[in-house]
Amino acid sequence: MQFNEKLQKLRKQKGLTQEELAAVLYVSRTAISKWESGRGYPNIDSLKAIAKFFSVTVDELLSTDEALTIAEENQKRIENHLRDLIYGFLDSSMAMLLFLPFFATKIADVISEVSLLALTGVQPYLKTAYLIVVILMVIVGVVTLGLQNCQAMAWVKSKTTISLAVGVGSVLLFMISSQPYAAVFSFVLLAIKSLVLINRQ
Repeated sequence: MQFNEKLQKLRKQKGLTQEELAAVLYVSRTAISKWESGRGYPNIDSLKAIAKFFSVTVDELLSTDEALTIAEENQKRIENHLRDLIYGFLDSSMAMLLFLPFFATKIADVISEVSLLALTGVQPYLKTAYLIVVILMVIVGVVTLGLQNCQAMAWVKSKTTISLAVGVGSVLLFMISSQPYAAVFSFVLLAIKSLVLINRQ
């Protein structure tokens, strides 16, 4: 008997609906439905809660193959969580460009380094482009950190692509507009994210 069949049997023996079991385990009814239909497995914490609630061992709930599958899924979840943390903090760190002197400006024939907020001597559209890129990157970082547990497929599939795309855009923008310090800073962040992505595969 597979895990999904065991869970369904245990739930029915207790006379519980999926909604009631979900409330006991602090998960959604959708999660219970997914587990009982064999479309997924609970994480380790939920497995322990299920075992405790039904007074069985985790080993009684799972076959060897299922235990391996859950261990692999749990490891993947941990890796994704760590990647999201790294990406979120790196993207959010672009906010430093707003306050630290990474931008060159010419004042009375003297080139000085200033923060983005203090930047003058460039075309308004260029400063606006800088602000848009930096703010967009920070937003991506904050959203990535805030939605670490979001399982919506559209977000899961696109978050890394969005982060890398905005990162590439920022590097190109700063390079083309002759802002070497900002370009190097953005490139270092992009390189770290790329290395994290490569190591995952």
